[in-house]
Amino acid sequence: MDMDSASSVVLQALTQATSQDTALLKPAEEQLRQWETQPGFYSVLLNIFNNHMLDVNVRWLAVLYFKNGIDRYWRRVAPHALSEEEKTSLRAGLITNFNEPVNQIATQIAVLIAKVARLDCPRQWPELIPILLESVKGQDGLRQHRALLTFYHVTKTLASKRLAQDKRLFQDLASGIYSFACSLWSHHTDCFLQQVVAGEQAQALGSLERTLLSLKGSWKHTHFSVGLLSVGFLNALLDFLEVHPCAFIPLIQRSLEFAVSYVFTPAGEGLAFERFTVQCMNLIKTIVKNDAYKPCKNMEDSKPESLEAHKIKTAFFTHPTLTEIGRRLVSHYFLLTEEELAMWEEDPESFGTLTDTWHTATNPCTEVLFLDIFHNYSQTLTPVLLEMVQNLQGPTNVEDPVQLLMKDAVYNAVGLAAYELFDNVDFDQWFKNQLLCELQVRHNRYKLIRRRVIWLIGQWISVKFKSDLRPLLYEVILSLMQDPDLVVRDPHTQRMSLSLNTPSPVDDFEFRTEQFLPYLESIFSLLFQLLQQVNECDTKMQVLHVISCVIERVSIQIRPYVGCLVQYLPLLWRQSEEHNMLRCAILTTLIHLVQGLGAESKNLYPFLLPVIQLSTDVSQPPHVYLLEDGLELWLVTLENSPAITPELLRIFQNMPALLELSSENLRTCFQIVNAYIYLSASDFLQSYAEGLCKSFCDLLKDITNEGQVQVLKVVEIALKVSPVLGAHMFQPLLPSVFRGVVDGERYPVVMSTYLGIMGRVLLQNASFFSVLLTQMAGEYNQEVGQLLGVVIEMWVDRMDNITQPERRKLSSLALLSLLPSDNSVVQEKFCGIVNICVEALHDVMTEDSDTGTFKDCMLMSHLEEPKLSDDEEPPTEQDKRKKLLALEDPVHSVSLQQYVYEKLKAQQALMGDQGFGALMETVDTEIVRQLQEFLQGL
Repeated sequence: MDMDSASSVVLQALTQATSQDTALLKPAEEQLRQWETQPGFYSVLLNIFNNHMLDVNVRWLAVLYFKNGIDRYWRRVAPHALSEEEKTSLRAGLITNFNEPVNQIATQIAVLIAKVARLDCPRQWPELIPILLESVKGQDGLRQHRALLTFYHVTKTLASKRLAQDKRLFQDLASGIYSFACSLWSHHTDCFLQQVVAGEQAQALGSLERTLLSLKGSWKHTHFSVGLLSVGFLNALLDFLEVHPCAFIPLIQRSLEFAVSYVFTPAGEGLAFERFTVQCMNLIKTIVKNDAYKPCKNMEDSKPESLEAHKIKTAFFTHPTLTEIGRRLVSHYFLLTEEELAMWEEDPESFGTLTDTWHTATNPCTEVLFLDIFHNYSQTLTPVLLEMVQNLQGPTNVEDPVQLLMKDAVYNAVGLAAYELFDNVDFDQWFKNQLLCELQVRHNRYKLIRRRVIWLIGQWISVKFKSDLRPLLYEVILSLMQDPDLVVRDPHTQRMSLSLNTPSPVDDFEFRTEQFLPYLESIFSLLFQLLQQVNECDTKMQVLHVISCVIERVSIQIRPYVGCLVQYLPLLWRQSEEHNMLRCAILTTLIHLVQGLGAESKNLYPFLLPVIQLSTDVSQPPHVYLLEDGLELWLVTLENSPAITPELLRIFQNMPALLELSSENLRTCFQIVNAYIYLSASDFLQSYAEGLCKSFCDLLKDITNEGQVQVLKVVEIALKVSPVLGAHMFQPLLPSVFRGVVDGERYPVVMSTYLGIMGRVLLQNASFFSVLLTQMAGEYNQEVGQLLGVVIEMWVDRMDNITQPERRKLSSLALLSLLPSDNSVVQEKFCGIVNICVEALHDVMTEDSDTGTFKDCMLMSHLEEPKLSDDEEPPTEQDKRKKLLALEDPVHSVSLQQYVYEKLKAQQALMGDQGFGALMETVDTEIVRQLQEFLQGL
């Protein structure tokens, strides 16, 4: 790429690529993509983003293209790798100046220099660190800052390398620059403090930023200065602790003393502001729960560093210290503030929403710290918390706001520590004797405790709550929900249904549908009313989540009660056009609704199908939020559909773009394709097979083995549902399957799927197999018979790759279908075919204990309606379709025992007794004995 002529055209393309006009944007992006592999392109980009006279957006884009190019083409082994000559020039150009005036561009340049350093420093770029250090020493403020910024990103990147050789190189490098970095930190800290005292705010901010960069670059220091009061210093400490926990051990004692004194003793009262408190708590929490500071159960197996850290922590967290921390967390930091209480009065719904995520960062931080401290020191803290509970037994005076707030805080702690308190609290008795009574206190001021008790029961219900008590609890909750004033004033009342109907896996064993059914109609009706009444988007999402959980729990028994909800959801969907997260909640509700309605969900199609269409259309902006749930809804709609409709078929037009994304949703996309095939193979394949084949061919060029299996399973299912149409529609993919078998695909699961497809074609579409074999013989330049022999030999050799009994039986049936045959190749492979058949007979034959005879356990003679237990889901329409299909599938309709017998008899009739006897002599005598045992009585 000629530099003089190239600069102007690249500059023009970058300018167009920043345009809002897609007519200019798209061609420019395509042109830049083509230039990525051209020699000299990155030198032009370097000149452009170093030219401060050019437009900022253009320079920003040039930096991004340069950075992406490092990832793709800088390594020597990369395709279209940059030449060593150009890389040398680029490295020199990157560090010629550190005077970038735009902060965002300066950061990006620092990051891309660090990326190059990760690959080339210090071997190919020994001058980088010396130049950075020299620039940092300069007096020019901008140059010094940019060099420090680059120095930080370079050291951070080099420190992250994990190979032993790279670690040694970084240690050597660090030993040479550590003292200098520490002196920089000390110098800028002094400047910062002096400027703060002098009131020079702008200069102080600049010094503070340089201080933080110096600290992050050096990672260590030997004393706590007043500057540590800055949140930035604590951030740096936390970064250091998380990345280098062992190197932090000498600082554990001082860090804990500092943080605890400011947050949990009178010394910090009035001095600590919120963000500082949060970071102090984060520091304590990270030290407490750090795995590197915990010895092994067998102390002899512990690392010396872990033992040292554990010793320091044990010495610090004495009984008095832990007691003070525990009490202060609950009695000080868990208390609701006047601001929160005022918000509750003014806007109860918003308050309920906010207290789920908390009004500030402090509350969730205190709760997490409480949990970590309690978990690690439960023996000390359990008696402290139980004593606080005991002191609050009985109803609290509604005229005593301090006691009400304290009870709320203590109950909060008991709920958070539910799992830790399992053996120490008889929750059933506490519920009956105390909590139930508190739920029935209707005084307005007692709503604080009602709210907390509701939440507390929700915490414990999956930990320790007898199922026999659930009806009593249902009645209490129903009573609360029937009081409009209480529901509005107690936003957590309706949320109790969430805890009652969506217990954790531990509690799944305790939930009894029959206990809940008497309350279903009333609770569902009240939830629906609440959904209409509330205004906050988050609250509607909460209610929808509860409704979804109820539907999921009671399954088809929800059908009599969903009419109003079905009529309301289209209105809610239209109203939530600007609220994608609410629409996600609606999608989740629809998923459970479709599952509950089953085939009756077809009545929802006028609303349901446009929702799926929008949610899964990648050309529509909302798909970013709605796609995952939209795909799940699409899938369950197909699974529960009684029949295909033109509208349902038309939605599949969204699928090619989804397959092209190759995202984490690809598996669901394949499930959707399979569901269409099960639903209506003929309509679906005739409409979309050609496009699917193209998408699959593109996918198979760059996909994991697991992804390849998913593609192949679609073909296998199509052949299973419609052998002739499936083979015809997916014909372009079958040669690659054939090659995989002949060439001996190494990945067992892929090979197993290849053989499953080959088995379907050979057994159920023999004429097509013959055409395919002839075609592939020409490709391999072999005789048809010779290639057939290779296929059979590979099939026999790789039979162990097939683990599913259905596929193993299919392989046996398929190879047996070649008999009777006078083809010399088939007769040469007769021994292998018999071996496979005997293996499959062992897989599928079970002995009748009464008669002593064998029968094929895979045979299905009629469609049996299974008896469902209360915990089992009823079969979907797709489940029914699969069972009907199985009745026609040779794997389930043909007795392998009988088929083997008939094929061997036919081969004997063809060859005569003498010829057939000679053929059987090629089979191992033990295999023959087992075969005869299976065939006895036929």
